Amino acid sequence: MGDISATVETFWATAQARDWRAFGATLADDVRYELPQTRERVAGREGVVRFNAEHLGEWSLEVERVVADSTQAVSWVRFTVDEEETTSISFFTSAPDGRIQTITDFWAAPYEPPLEREQLAERY
Repeated sequence: MGDISATVETFWATAQARDWRAFGATLADDVRYELPQTRERVAGREGVVRFNAEHLGEWSLEVERVVADSTQAVSWVRFTVDEEETTSISFFTSAPDGRIQTITDFWAAPYEPPLEREQLAERY
């Protein structure tokens, strides 16, 4: 069994590098990628690689944190897409050989807080 934390770090590093062969090597043959907010599902290594490789726009990513145990991991990643920043929280499970079996991706949409909260929190 491989180290799911290291596999997730490699997943993001190879995505940033646009090294789709190495990116695909982090994925199990029958990987499943789900985006609950848009109700999309992509099945299989080839489909997940293509889904990511053909993403439109100029984008880059920065991994903030990966937390893992022996079979699952979660990552917090900041994406910049066409000069707009957004955040992704992704949940991963490991296949028996250490590659990624499932990915569930949640994308945060930034919004302005209600005015009545301005005295309760500092903006950053």
